[in-house]
Amino acid sequence: MAELRKRHTEAAAAAEDSDKGQEIDSDPREDLDSEDDKSPDEKVDVVLTKTIPTGTDKTPELLDTALKGFSDRWRNWTIRGIFTFVMIGGFGLLIYAGPLALMVATLIVQVKCFEEIINIGYAVYRIHGLPWFRSLSWYFLITSNYFFYGESLVDYFSVVINRTDYLRVLVTYHRFFSFCLYIVGFVWFVLSLVKKYYMKQFSLFAWTHVALLIVVTQSYLIIQNIFEGLIWFIVPVSMIVINDVWAYVFGFFFGRTPLIKLSPKKTWEGFIGGGLATVFFGLLMSYVMCQYQYFVCPIEYSETQGAMTMECEPSRLFRLEEYTLPETMSGLLKLIGVKNTVTLYPFMLHSLSMSTFSSVIGPFGGFFASGFKRAFKIKDFGDVIPGHGGIMDRFDCQYLMATFVNVYISSFIHNQSPQKLLQMVLSLKPEQQLNLFYTLKEHLEKRGIVQPP
Repeated sequence: MAELRKRHTEAAAAAEDSDKGQEIDSDPREDLDSEDDKSPDEKVDVVLTKTIPTGTDKTPELLDTALKGFSDRWRNWTIRGIFTFVMIGGFGLLIYAGPLALMVATLIVQVKCFEEIINIGYAVYRIHGLPWFRSLSWYFLITSNYFFYGESLVDYFSVVINRTDYLRVLVTYHRFFSFCLYIVGFVWFVLSLVKKYYMKQFSLFAWTHVALLIVVTQSYLIIQNIFEGLIWFIVPVSMIVINDVWAYVFGFFFGRTPLIKLSPKKTWEGFIGGGLATVFFGLLMSYVMCQYQYFVCPIEYSETQGAMTMECEPSRLFRLEEYTLPETMSGLLKLIGVKNTVTLYPFMLHSLSMSTFSSVIGPFGGFFASGFKRAFKIKDFGDVIPGHGGIMDRFDCQYLMATFVNVYISSFIHNQSPQKLLQMVLSLKPEQQLNLFYTLKEHLEKRGIVQPP
């Protein structure tokens, strides 16, 4: 008993000392995040469901009335099919309108995709009554676009921009100005931090930057692909559309074997059928488009015309060449009286690489989006397109494809653009430019390209 009484006395003394200590130093636990005591996961799910317009069931009243007698399965099939053709028709009109219309459409899609992603974060953020998340997100979007699209202007319009004094300053210090804009947003975020919600705020800060990485950088790469020639934009984008449509068709009619748990409706039959259709239609489309300058010529600014031009002598990629088939096939072809050579546009061989990527890797963009939506218990990113969901639901695979095409061009196709080289020359000091001029002149004279005076 004496031992027990002694232990009790020591515990009471320790508690008293602890109370005295708390009078001087605040409890460090007060600085820990405590979101869960105010908004359990169930509350978050309810708010997300009420706040985010999600689902593919939203249809025009006239169409909804016309399809009343259909089962849910065929009703969804019909609505999805109708609006697929509407989107394909709109895409065709944008191609007809030209590269500027395609660039504007890319920017609009980028903004809408960013909005749909940020709205999910904003719904979570708003529960806690925290400031500035949406404003900061849009500020970072503007800053990112200023940096990336400014880089494009420097690359493709450098000669014209350098003739204007105030624009020359923006070009010379473009990256410094972009960095300053970002730092303003960074300081703004730090000043907006609220005690007990640091973890949530830093999580959403990271959310914004991931959204920028997924959306803004990819749309910038899409526009770079457009400048290489419309064929580098139209063919990859069409391959994703073809793969998505035919995977849905094969899966709808023949799908039996589940492909991945993230998307229970995806089947191996749809995956394989969509892949084969993508390769076939990709080759066919490439063969047709290689015959037209409008699609194959790089988009460049002409000083003489004072406008963008799409006229050129097609490069070797877009001129027919004869290829000899492997010897293993030659013997068999001789037996049946067929030549052992085939005439193709070289670009068609590159389209095989793009169709393979769009068929095998492209769908993983959709799986990634499915996992994202399941994490927040939402059906779709929005309800803008009946039968399809939000804009992000339709473009989740396109962003992966845009990156692949840009990397593919820079790795296997692309040479340094004359505009970029000229911009680098114009940024040199006058004496360096003269030195370069005389060196180049001497080199061309030795090769007999330029006659000496």
